[in-house]
Order: sequence, then structure tokens, then C-alpha cells
Amino acid sequence: MHSERQAQNSEPRWSSHLNFDHRHTITHPRRPTWNNQPLKQLYPNQPMSLSGISLRAFILGTAFSSALLSTVAILALSSSPLWRIPFFLSALSLFHFLEFWTTAERNTPEATVSAFLLTSNWPAYPIAHSMACLECLITNTLFPNRHWAPAYASGTILAVGLAMVVAGQLVRSLAMLHAGTNFNHTVQTRKADSHTLVTTGVYSVLRHPSYFGFFYWGLGTQLVLGNGACFVAHGFVLWKFFSSRVRLEEQKLVEFFGDEYVVYRGRVGTMMPFVG
Repeated sequence: MHSERQAQNSEPRWSSHLNFDHRHTITHPRRPTWNNQPLKQLYPNQPMSLSGISLRAFILGTAFSSALLSTVAILALSSSPLWRIPFFLSALSLFHFLEFWTTAERNTPEATVSAFLLTSNWPAYPIAHSMACLECLITNTLFPNRHWAPAYASGTILAVGLAMVVAGQLVRSLAMLHAGTNFNHTVQTRKADSHTLVTTGVYSVLRHPSYFGFFYWGLGTQLVLGNGACFVAHGFVLWKFFSSRVRLEEQKLVEFFGDEYVVYRGRVGTMMPFVG
């Protein structure tokens, strides 16, 4: 998924201005030629394609608003528990939008199309979410009176799930904003001059707050959906992924920052079970 620690500016050089020839006709300006083409990446099919970014933001905004309205409508007009599915889709849409927005806000050079994380860990990621929606749909339509699933065990579990979704998203977004250019969605194998060890703010109480946020956000969504099987499956997959990811990343952090990180690691935990 994502790494906790982690621009070049150049003015365009225009090749010409409007010119008038002796017949008083206008020659159209040539397309701008960029010094070393630093803005080429803004064109379609490039890493920071403006058309690609705007399209994804539009789709996510549409999905978020549509799913949220569907959630409210189902809750207001019926007693169906299937409001959980559009709620999950609205939370998922918001998550992916905020992944890009927080990157663009505080680490602009890394605000590429891939910062939305829509194709991250493909195809396992979309399959996991599809299975979560499918479990919720099947159990609520074929087994409407089930009492063995989390959603029916206690209203407290639903409240806990909602709290985990909100808190998980909040912590992750705050972590990305606070880390700024020290945050990157990939584990960095080389220390840049701009890298500093962030130990303040949310990092003063959580060693890997962005991982913490997604871990509990993911589990919270399954509680809201009322999923038993997917809750266990998501928990195992998330634990396995983050335990491996933290181990790899911390090897690099010790390499980058030495005893400074070792002391920090001994003082601040991850608050994820059996991770770090």
C-alpha cells in the first residue's frame, strides 16, 4: 500500500509570439516548446495527466454523492439493511479522493494519476471489495432473520464500525498532511536530501498512522456491512500486508536515520495487533 516517509519548477519557454506579415494576416503561434519538456507529464496518458485527474475526480465525486443519497433514501423510506452497501461505496469513494487530495495539498510533485490508488494491488483489491458487497447482499436477502452475523449481534457493533471508519480515515488523512513531502505511496529505497524523520503531531502517538488508519478503516467497513467472513478475511490480509510492509520499511528507516529512528521506534508503537 503506502510508505510513511517520503519538484522541479520550470517556466515554459514560448517559441514565438503573434506575428504579422506584410499582408496583415496573423500567423498562429506555434505550440510551446518546453525546456526539457517538464510539463509533458500534464498531457493525456502521462503520469500527471490533467484530463486523467479531472476525470477520476469527477467519477469519484459522482459515486460519492450518488451512494450517499442512496444511503439516506433507503434509511428514510424503508427498513432494509441494504443501506450498508451504498454507505460502503460512499466511504470508498471518499477514501480514494482524499488519497489524491492530501498528496496534491502537501506533496504536489507526487500528485500523479496513480495517487488515487484506484488500481493499487490490482486485481486483489477490487475483488476484496466486491466480495464484501456480495456477502452483505446475500446474507441480507437470503438470510433476513440471521442472528449469527455481526450486524445483528448488537447495535454497539454497528456504532463501533462507523467510529472505526471515521477515525481511520481521519487519522490517515492527517498523517499524510502532516508528513508532507516525507510521505510517499511507495517504500523509498534511497534517502533524499528532503527526507526528515517526522515524530510530531499524529506521529508522536502512532509510529505508522497512515497504516493504522487504513487498517482500522478496512475492518470498520466490514462491521458496518455486517460481514462475518469478510471481516476475518480482511483482518488477516491487512495484518499480513502491514506486518511485512512495516518490517521492510523500518529496515530502510533505520538505514536512513540510524539511532534516531531506533529511539523513536522504542518510544512509539503502531497500535496494530502483532505489527511492529
